Amino acid sequence: MSEPHKPAGTLASVMHEERMFPPPRDFSSRARIGSLEEYGRLYDAARKDPEAFWGERAAALPWTTPYERVLDWQPPHVRWFVGGRLNVSAACLDRHLAAGKGEKTALVWVGEPLGERRTLTYRELHAEVCRVAAGLRRLGIRPGEVVSIYMPMTPELVIAMLACARIGAVHSVIFGGFSSEAIADRNHDARAVAVITADGGWRRGAQLPLKKNVDVALEKSPTVKHVVVLRRTGQPVDMKPGRDVWWHDLVDGMPADTPPEAMDSEAPLFILYTSGSTGKPKGIQHTSAGYVLWAQTTAEWVFDLRDDDLFWCTADCGWITGHSYVTYGPLAAGASILIYEGAPNAPHEGRFWQIVEEERPTIFYTAPTAIRSFMKWGPEHLRGRDLSSLRLLGTVGEGINPEAWMWYHETIGGGRCPIVDTWWQTETGGIMMSPLPGCTPTKPGSCTLPLPGVVPEIVDAHGKPVPRGEGGWLVMTRPWPGMLRGVWGDEERFVDTYWSKVPGKYLAGDNARQDGDGYYWIMGRIDDVLNVAGHRLSTIEIESALVSHPTVAEAAAVGRPHEVKGEAVAVFVTLRGGEPGPALEETLRKHVRQQIGALAVPDDIHFAAALPKTRSGKIMRRLLRDIAAGRETVGDTTTLEDYTVLANLRGNDE
Repeated sequence: MSEPHKPAGTLASVMHEERMFPPPRDFSSRARIGSLEEYGRLYDAARKDPEAFWGERAAALPWTTPYERVLDWQPPHVRWFVGGRLNVSAACLDRHLAAGKGEKTALVWVGEPLGERRTLTYRELHAEVCRVAAGLRRLGIRPGEVVSIYMPMTPELVIAMLACARIGAVHSVIFGGFSSEAIADRNHDARAVAVITADGGWRRGAQLPLKKNVDVALEKSPTVKHVVVLRRTGQPVDMKPGRDVWWHDLVDGMPADTPPEAMDSEAPLFILYTSGSTGKPKGIQHTSAGYVLWAQTTAEWVFDLRDDDLFWCTADCGWITGHSYVTYGPLAAGASILIYEGAPNAPHEGRFWQIVEEERPTIFYTAPTAIRSFMKWGPEHLRGRDLSSLRLLGTVGEGINPEAWMWYHETIGGGRCPIVDTWWQTETGGIMMSPLPGCTPTKPGSCTLPLPGVVPEIVDAHGKPVPRGEGGWLVMTRPWPGMLRGVWGDEERFVDTYWSKVPGKYLAGDNARQDGDGYYWIMGRIDDVLNVAGHRLSTIEIESALVSHPTVAEAAAVGRPHEVKGEAVAVFVTLRGGEPGPALEETLRKHVRQQIGALAVPDDIHFAAALPKTRSGKIMRRLLRDIAAGRETVGDTTTLEDYTVLANLRGNDE
């Protein structure tokens, strides 16, 4: 039976989650924001007078020229802290030295090969950044020019980002697993003048040929004049005279006190490319003052940062999470960060827990994909490991299904650690909705409430708000300091993608619903909706039902054409137990029927050894839709982590 009365863009919600976990009292007693009343006061203040609210918080930034106006909002264009000048590198380093915190640990690094470890104090990190900044200036790199960074997760990656910021260069970090073609595309679009790379990096025991990939990419990158190469693995590389310089030669004799370039508050800080369904990646542009204030403030609020914390965000700096919650947010807040070079299963599947036991981080922030992998690998990798240093857990990257949330809470957190399930995007610059760990009761699978300064709405395709309990498009109705300022070199794409469908409001591209308590639930990308017999269903809810079965490790639901229902439900499943076959298919169908109802029962169940994912861990459902429908794959696949997964799925389907 169809639902013709429902407006376009609305979505049926079929998942019910009633469990709720209040913050531990001892956590709340010490928290930055320790009660819902305090959260409510902050939220109301930011909504009623955003200029006063953000102006008060911006006062702590190291301005070289004071701003004249907090906010200039001309939809879809915004300027924050108009006329002000500062330097983001100074906001992350110099002000902490001036405050007497130079000897505090800024960064703890663990390499993938066992036994490799380094630490840097804020004073030491500042000196390294200054030397690289001076070296880049000597190469002739000027403010506003773009530098691509293609490096392993070593301290030098963070140093390179901050050095670019120090001289006013715009950095474009390219994940170290990307191909030469992806590097060339990004160099060309950004008109990069330099690339900072390494001879190689370690990944699951193998040496990645980073410099070799750059050399191939530079055959199609005519604007690149300089290549800086860090010696990491010692593998042989070709060095082109006049273009290529070793990192250690670049910094040799350079001063450790290079002054920072004073930049306009709206000067571009970085470009970060996201994959596009049309084949051309989008260069998301973020600027200086608003971005660093948002990254710092949200890091302090959501992670309840304390002076003695060691914060481990497992993301690579090739992604926005690594920008905002490895580099800029925690360092602007004066926190100590932990970074790890390698994969979570190298050289064994308990490597993360070994690092927790040895380095004693207090905050652990990772992706639901990683959590589901830990579940699949089994509890034996955790036995005997001391995880007692952890006081707060977080998730990022996509919605977490309730079953994985509960495993994370009980197995990693020991039932004592609050979980901050964060929703945000490359485009938002930082966290938008999340529990605050000292005050927000949590529900498994919900990102709960918006942060102060975030004013969301859920609307139908005509831009009209939908009733609570119904799904629709998630939009933002007010500007916030960390928001994107454009798509690099493509104003039309910026307006069309984010601002044209609901005029005057930012379209996030996600479906969401609000429950009776006002909590938000992300229901998947707008493109991932299934339309079954007139009912619009969320992929996340079907996937969560499947993963709640003890045999299922991961699941992805997509639609395929159906001559009667419009779309049939096809699911791709990886197992942590049980034998794939007709008996298990029937068991899983019954389970979905029991959990959700007959409407969501899968028509097709495909068992797979692995699912196609981006290198940041997100399932590429677009590719699965092609497989389910028997179509050839089109569009951008440069972010795919393992092309053999796609080939194997197509082979299984034949």
